[in-house]
Amino acid sequence: MILNHTIMQYFEWYTNGDGNHWNRLKEDAATLKERGIDAVWIPPVTKADNNQNPGYSVYDHFDIGEFDQKGSVRTKYGTKEELKAAIQACHDNDIKVYVDVVMNHKAGADETEVFQVVEVDPENRTEVISEPFDIEGYTKFTFPGRNGKYSDFIWNYTHFNGTDYDHATGNTGVYRILGENKGWNENVDDEKGNFDYLMFSNIDYKHPDVRNEMIEWGKWLIDELGIDGMRLDAIKHIESYFVRDFVQAMNEHTDNNFYFVGEFWRADVQTNESFLVDADYSLDLFDVALHYNLKEASEAGAAYDLRTIFDNTLVKENPLNAVTFVDNHDSQPGEALESFVKDWFKQSAYALTLLRYDGFPVVFYGDYYGIAGDAPVEGKQMAIDPLLYVRKKKAFGQQDDYFDHENVIGWVRRGAKEVDHSGCAVIINSGTEDAEKTMFVGKERQGQVWIDYTNTRDEEVIIDEEGNGLFKVNPGSVSVYCQKEE
Repeated sequence: MILNHTIMQYFEWYTNGDGNHWNRLKEDAATLKERGIDAVWIPPVTKADNNQNPGYSVYDHFDIGEFDQKGSVRTKYGTKEELKAAIQACHDNDIKVYVDVVMNHKAGADETEVFQVVEVDPENRTEVISEPFDIEGYTKFTFPGRNGKYSDFIWNYTHFNGTDYDHATGNTGVYRILGENKGWNENVDDEKGNFDYLMFSNIDYKHPDVRNEMIEWGKWLIDELGIDGMRLDAIKHIESYFVRDFVQAMNEHTDNNFYFVGEFWRADVQTNESFLVDADYSLDLFDVALHYNLKEASEAGAAYDLRTIFDNTLVKENPLNAVTFVDNHDSQPGEALESFVKDWFKQSAYALTLLRYDGFPVVFYGDYYGIAGDAPVEGKQMAIDPLLYVRKKKAFGQQDDYFDHENVIGWVRRGAKEVDHSGCAVIINSGTEDAEKTMFVGKERQGQVWIDYTNTRDEEVIIDEEGNGLFKVNPGSVSVYCQKEE
């Protein structure tokens, strides 16, 4: 059976914090499968420093909504039992579950400790700007609510290499912790000189006890939840060889095809490639460069040359390791990496990720169901559903590109013999007037009637005796033509 697999990122930054998100996923699973979703990337399941945090301020990795810590038993999304029920519902509907895993830092420590640091330049972390001095940092994690269940590991300042707050003085800065074998990890992104430190108490992967604890935790999480993969957060800040070792350990621990995708937020493909080399190509990466190309195209309109939309992207240079996306929780309005693709181009952007041969595409919850918060954005389910349907039923076979006009590009998927009525012709127009393009879909299709499955154009296209169709598209729009099913 030929399948096109599709991920949904099943959350956005302002997902309702009522503790019912896992219940919503459980109820939604059958519908997601019907619409063409084969995997869900769910938010961090671990206890954060408060139950309204989206999960990236990790407090206790071994608390997945089971212990009364940080103000509640549940996480923002629900309890451990509800999480397990949601995962079971996904599996019952043949949907794989990928958990967002945050291993860069810890937040919400139980106690402070006094230790020695130097302050470094925030814009060049290799430059020390102070003499050594003592601070009182939040680095002692005892997890009293869990009381040693699952792991008796107690975190202290020796397990971190940086922090940003001195409780004794109230001062903030980027403080590198001093001590034996202490220093920034070297195999990290070189932005800001060395981008090991991101936030809170930064986990030190030079420490062998830390490496062992996190690998054992990963195995525990797999066993406890029966998940199918992990999305690794902020890996440009984590020692690349540890990422490699972590992935290898998880793969050795599981006897199935466990899946990994990493967030390496750099649009530079060469940097991405260097990381993949260090990590032995053991995981996929999100195609950040493509995301920024889509954003730029949405902002420039007709001034953007659509023929270059895939230039310098991971999906073009390294398609086997590329996970394509339009937007996510970090790029949505108001967030740290805000770079939201404009509405008029959103459907075209999804066509460029969902209907092509290369890449493992992600549909963003915020694009599909809408974004809450102070600046709400309406969901675009009506625009995305037809593309999901075509991906699931028709976007198969050889791909022929017609990237021959700066504002009007198209491609054809020839279809697969074993899938009835398969094949599609996609045309995208960033210009201000109607456009058309003649594209070849196959001589064997002579006389077939093709229609626009986005319901944007209502005319029928009759395939001529040469196997060509004249496909039309509205200004600033996309049309997706497939054989009309009687």
